[in-house]
Parts: sequence; C-alpha cells; structure tokens
Amino acid sequence: MSQRLSDSRRVVIKIGSSLLVEEKSGAIRRGWLEALADDVADLRSQGAEVLLVSSGAIAVGRRHLGLTARPPKLEEKQAAAATGQVRLAHAYQEALARHAITVAQVLLTLGDTEERRRHLNARNTLGTLLRLGAVPVINENDTVATAEIRFGDNDRLAARVAAMMNADTLVLLSDIDGLYDSDPRSNQDARHLPEIAEISPEIEAMAGAAPVGYSSGGMITKLAAARIATAAGCRMVIADGRHENPLRKLRDGARCSWFLSAVEPLTARKRWIAGSLNASGRIIVDAGAAGALRRGKSLLPAGVIAVEGAFQRGDAVLVYDAQGQELARGLVAYGSEDAARLKGHKSREIESLLGYRGREELIHRDDLVVS
Repeated sequence: MSQRLSDSRRVVIKIGSSLLVEEKSGAIRRGWLEALADDVADLRSQGAEVLLVSSGAIAVGRRHLGLTARPPKLEEKQAAAATGQVRLAHAYQEALARHAITVAQVLLTLGDTEERRRHLNARNTLGTLLRLGAVPVINENDTVATAEIRFGDNDRLAARVAAMMNADTLVLLSDIDGLYDSDPRSNQDARHLPEIAEISPEIEAMAGAAPVGYSSGGMITKLAAARIATAAGCRMVIADGRHENPLRKLRDGARCSWFLSAVEPLTARKRWIAGSLNASGRIIVDAGAAGALRRGKSLLPAGVIAVEGAFQRGDAVLVYDAQGQELARGLVAYGSEDAARLKGHKSREIESLLGYRGREELIHRDDLVVS
C-alpha cells in the first residue's frame, strides 16, 4: 500500500486547520509546514504533480483580528478569512521557496467545481499552473461563500478538485490515522480499517462527530469526500498529519486508511461526459478529422466544416462526420460563434481570428468520448 503514493502522477493533498494552526495561539506551525514542503518537493522530484487544499485562513485571521475570546459570527469569520488567507499564502510561499517552487493561490467555492463553465475555467487554470511547474494552494473563497463556512468541508472541496483534475490520489491529512469501526477516542478497542473497497452503509455508520477545536470537519465529511473521489477514479487516503513529514511517513508505511476506486480517473471522467450531459449543438468534421478522432486525437479547428446550434464554452456538443454519422461527444473549448469563425483554420490562426489566444483544440481529447 505504501507504493500507492510513490506511484501517483497527480496528487491532491488536503491540510486541516488543526495541523497547520496552533489552537491556542492561532499561529501557523512553521516547522511543520516546512517539513510538509520538503515532502512536496520529494513527490515532485519523483515526477508527481501536487495540488494543496489548505484550511486555516479563518483560524489564522481570528488571531490577528482579536476574535479569539468567543466563537465568531458569520461576518467575523468572513473577515478573518480575508486577513488570514494573506498570511497563509505567504507562509506557503516561504516554505516552498526553499525548494525553488512557485506557489499560486487559488480561491474556489464548490460552485466553481460543479457549474460547467466555471468548472472548465478552474480546470484550465489549475492545469496551466501545473504545466508551468507551480504548486496551486487552494482554499474555499470564504469571504463570499457562506454555506462553505457553515459546513466547513474542505474535505469535500479537495475531493471535487481531485475529480476535476483527474488526480489519481487524494491525501487527507488529519488528526487521526484513518477510519475505525468505532470512535477510538471513546473506545480503546476500536478496530482500524486499513483498506476500504466500498463505502457501504456499514462503513458510513462508523463515522463520528468532529473533534473540539479549530477543526470543522470530521469522519462524516471525509467519507463524503471518499465517495466523490472514488467515483471519479481517484483513490483516497486518510493519514495522520500531526507529526512532521507526514507524506514521507505515509510513503514509508505509516498506518492509514485507503479508499479504493474501481476505475481510472480519465475513464471515470469520460463516463461522466458520455452519460450525464445533454448536447447543446453539433460540429461536423471532415474525413481527416474523423480519422484522427478514432485514433484518440483531439479535435482541431482545421478539421471542422460546419457548426450547428447555439452553445457556450464548456457545453457538451455532438460531433458528426460529413455523412451524418455520430462520432463523439465532448466539452467544447469555444462558444458557437467563435467556433464558427475558427472552422477550417489552423490553430496558429486563432489569435488573429478571435483577438485572443485560446486553446489550440476545439475539443481536447480528455474532454472527448468517441462513440
């Protein structure tokens, strides 16, 4: 099981508030964060791309705004998030700069991962950051998203990010070393489960309440995250992050709980595209493009001979050959008006035709399912 992390090509790591922030003082645990940065650098040196989903902004901001005497109101949490996020991003920047790693701050809400066009925008931005060698540090946009603060499930946000980015591994660093058949805080005979192949009702019944303190999650949100991740083809692990170098310990065989998926990430994404999206338009392609699609290639503008219907960027469209046979369906990178302007043209002409430089592909192969 320890090889699962080492074999991962794209990893999403969620860091909870209780690990990153001292509960009493509200200070960032700099030594712990630097050790985590060492682990991230090790993963990247093995060829993995890494995305971090970090809690802690509200906990840090409360200290600096003097909001520690009592539980803060909702608007005070939002204010704390605004000031805490600045300090949190700077701390990550300093920790990873020791390894010459660039950090990029990305603020999302669950809506950004679920609404189709916003999903596509976020996915493209994160993919570009990874391609350019940066480590995205993602947090919920708590200053404007009230529901996320009330439910406090960065676990679920991390799972959404993992699904959106076709990650093969999601690591939830927690203050517990995995799932038990009962609460180990109250039952010393609780049995640890090292591997979960299916999230059955019996497994769900094992979830307990969140611990007291800055942590706002709990095993319930972690099981919800496991459902999202494994359905998207991403395995998930709950690991103890309280000690330094938690990823190294996980790689070396530390006790944890792995939730397994029966499908690969790209397979799961293509099943979603094939089965759950209503098509908004049609694109007709020539014989050369039809052959390229059957060989697993992306759809380029040069192979398009007609665009039908009204659709926007990120919508699902059907692809037909010149004889009227359906070839594929996919998520289009341009709206119908722009797609019509691009049809028959080379990708290098996109900027001159549209006035901006968009994607080279009209539909990328990862967003395309051939019939």
